[in-house]
Amino acid sequence: MSNNQHRTVLITGAAGGIGSAVARTIVDQGANVILHDLSESELAPLAAELGENATVVGADLSNVKATAKLWADAFAVHGRIDVLVNNAGIYPPAPLNAKLDDWVETWELSQAVNLRAPAILCRAAVEAYAQQASGGIIINLASRAAFRGEDPDYWHYAAAKAGVVAMTRTIARQYGRQGTTAFAISPGYVDTPFNRVFAETVGVQVAADQTGLGEVAQPQDVANVIAFLASGQAKHATGTTIDINGASYVR
Repeated sequence: MSNNQHRTVLITGAAGGIGSAVARTIVDQGANVILHDLSESELAPLAAELGENATVVGADLSNVKATAKLWADAFAVHGRIDVLVNNAGIYPPAPLNAKLDDWVETWELSQAVNLRAPAILCRAAVEAYAQQASGGIIINLASRAAFRGEDPDYWHYAAAKAGVVAMTRTIARQYGRQGTTAFAISPGYVDTPFNRVFAETVGVQVAADQTGLGEVAQPQDVANVIAFLASGQAKHATGTTIDINGASYVR
């Protein structure tokens, strides 16, 4: 069983389905969590549920300075961060027939939140972990889309998530001796509000039919893997990407 006793874990996008499941799971295992989302008010119910083990920090990840400040504010809570979970993400459509300026604007926003913000936080984590005797762990949420591509309106999302995978591998290869281990998680369809548009227009059953299990993943399926990686018990798996997609895409 995973054990996250006394660890301090920063989770971005913690108000969402996966983020909140991760928070509950690792708090149950003894961790302290720093919960991030766009605004602190979104996190109030989860923070109240988790009690004294949770602290909330709001930040707009499309803003470089706000993202950098998020790390500083989170680190100051307990004077350390042991695990960074880059979970936050956005999924705006960018139709091919949109005006070029609008199409590019969506690309830039997606890259800012889905790739640049995780990079800024990873940079801060690598620097901090080098100063911590026990080092630290980075867990980046990628996507099945990084490997198989994505639907027509979401090129940007697939490109950003492929960047997350490449960044994670680079960090693992270059900074392990300075105390950092890094992992990528690559979910397929997960039954959360993030996939609401697909659920309402295409249907969850369509996603379930694409899997080898005949069902879609739930947030807890992802949270269980993240909690294990956060425990430090998979040190020599650093640099790997773990697929959680019910065999809907097998590499």
